[in-house]
Amino acid sequence: MRGKIGLASLALLFFGAGFAQAEPLKIRGAWVAPLANWSSVWMQKKDLAVHYGQSYEFEAVRYAGTPPMITAIANNELEIGNLAFSTLPIAIGNAGMDDIRVITDDFQDGVEGYASNDFEVLADGPVKKIEDLKGKVVATNAAGSGVDVAMRAMLRKHGLEANRDYTIIEAPFPAMKAMLAEKKVDLIPAVLPFSLDPELKKIARSLFNMRDAIGRSQFVMWSARKPFIDAHRAALVDFLEDTLRITHWYLDPKNHDAVAQIASQLVKQPPERFGWLYTKNDYYRDPDMLPDLDALQKNVDMTKDLGFVNASFNVKAHSDLSLIGEAAKRLK
Repeated sequence: MRGKIGLASLALLFFGAGFAQAEPLKIRGAWVAPLANWSSVWMQKKDLAVHYGQSYEFEAVRYAGTPPMITAIANNELEIGNLAFSTLPIAIGNAGMDDIRVITDDFQDGVEGYASNDFEVLADGPVKKIEDLKGKVVATNAAGSGVDVAMRAMLRKHGLEANRDYTIIEAPFPAMKAMLAEKKVDLIPAVLPFSLDPELKKIARSLFNMRDAIGRSQFVMWSARKPFIDAHRAALVDFLEDTLRITHWYLDPKNHDAVAQIASQLVKQPPERFGWLYTKNDYYRDPDMLPDLDALQKNVDMTKDLGFVNASFNVKAHSDLSLIGEAAKRLK
């Protein structure tokens, strides 16, 4: 009897240890703008995620902008950052995280035939051209964010420098409309879906957009640290396989009515307002989640030229597209 109990105990210990090792990997993924960032809508279609709860668990975490994600990644509070083209070099060059790797696309701005972020002023206000912003107050979501860098680049083209010629204040995207309406600021970045707010359209007009400012940009992309990738590669490929499956569902026109219902629930607006979502009236999203590394290289070089970092770097050396490539092969 003792022998049997001993064997049973050993079996329990063995299998118990096995179960402990099979604990799903915790993946926290960042997002800023609802609907615009894939992480913001991922959980609404987790029923398509065949590996969810088995090899990994996913949690979508909201941030006011991409710069705070750098600190979160450094402190192990975030596994996948939704870094912008401007915050990637800040993470690598300023925060010393040389092991950051771009792993997928999120969305791109300035692609011909697709939407681009707007920078808006009061329709009946004093600002008629960019030069009129001299001495004025402009809003940004976070210093060093993608829209912030694009705005500074455009104003520099017109002879205006931050702090010398205009003042910048930070505010979350949902607060931008009220700040413009109350004349607390003279220019706001209007990103999707906020740029389509009917109330904003009544009072504001576009002064320029990101395409005007910097051309095509790999606006945001999912990024993770190399040690995390190396330690959990199998689970990450499972996660990206499920993410591609979810992405394809959202991009499929036949699902658009269901997509509009999800959007309505998330942002508390009528579903008929989302005819633009995941169409050519939206940002460009690569269906295989492959980032445009050539555009990203130009964006990173520009961030250096604007003085946010001291040096540029080889973007391809800080990318690992093998994960998303392996995940894509599974779906073919």
